[in-house]
Amino acid sequence: MTVTEQIRSDINSAMKAGEKPRVGALRLVLSELQKAAKEGDGDELAVLRRERKRRLDAACQFRDGGRPELAEQEESEASLIATYLPAELDDAELDAMIANAIRETGASEPKDMGQVMKAVMSKAGGRADGRRASARVREALSA
Repeated sequence: MTVTEQIRSDINSAMKAGEKPRVGALRLVLSELQKAAKEGDGDELAVLRRERKRRLDAACQFRDGGRPELAEQEESEASLIATYLPAELDDAELDAMIANAIRETGASEPKDMGQVMKAVMSKAGGRADGRRASARVREALSA
């Protein structure tokens, strides 16, 4: 079952249960998935990550603007989207992957960060946040 099919099924379940906020959030995500598929971008996980990031950024902006109730709504939508994403790599796995990538690319200084990031992100397969990986790669190359 694809992510899109799973979300469609969950929308039906949420409608039957009368969970209006959940239905609304899932419909928005489904719309984005369908739009990406129509444009030829079949990477459902990339769409989910992008939508989750948008929600978290919006929540941050709402908090800065003094609207905590809207921030909480965005954060709950982000956590709902996160349930459809694969589990994140833990720190030990990510560090091992980074060490491997540094060895493979022969990187030795911070200016080689791009090569290492490319290798790490391709091996992580969407299971690592780019910012988190970037910070750890920078740390590893500067040590």
